[in-house]
Amino acid sequence: MISLETIGVLIVDDHALLREGIAKILSLEPRIKVLGAASSGEEALSMAMELAPRVILMDLNMPGMNGVEACRRIKSTHPEINVIALTIYEEESYVFEMIKAGASGYLLKDVGPDVLIQAIIDVAKGKSLLHPKVTGKVLHEFNRLSQIMESTARPVLTERETEVLRLVARGSSNKEIARELYISEKTVKNHLTHLFQKLEVNDRTEAVVKAMTMRLL
Repeated sequence: MISLETIGVLIVDDHALLREGIAKILSLEPRIKVLGAASSGEEALSMAMELAPRVILMDLNMPGMNGVEACRRIKSTHPEINVIALTIYEEESYVFEMIKAGASGYLLKDVGPDVLIQAIIDVAKGKSLLHPKVTGKVLHEFNRLSQIMESTARPVLTERETEVLRLVARGSSNKEIARELYISEKTVKNHLTHLFQKLEVNDRTEAVVKAMTMRLL
């Protein structure tokens, strides 16, 4: 029986030599105990239930159930188990899939023994980590998606619509707006109709509130 301070680890990889090599590396660290090794996602599921490791080192590309699906299933029933992806794939799509599946870490197989051991210890303490090679790619993709979301979420207003919106926010009536902008009241109403459609609101108050929330004013 291992102590509360010892971190129980399950190794999941379909290559026997890698499983044995990782196990030998981890056996040198007194704070870590290898509880077992699985060669497939299906085997990882049953062994995780039986052994209740604190950390699982999960390969991604395995015959049958892959590491992403195995991680998802394990986390759904045992959220207290921490999963670290240990793989050769550095593409951000794999990273996102594992993060969405509930993984706490993502490492490439070129990490040194000290880095791997420290990663297990950190993840067992509740920390999250990414391999340096994928961190930049993930941040770049995150920024790209954020820009897309921002551009699609924020409606594009014409210069005149923005002017009308600012005057509405000041409390000006349609007549006052028409006089201020040297346009007819009918044109003001047309601009307001377009504004309401773009902002997906029903009245002037909602338009101003939403515009302020979206930083359009």
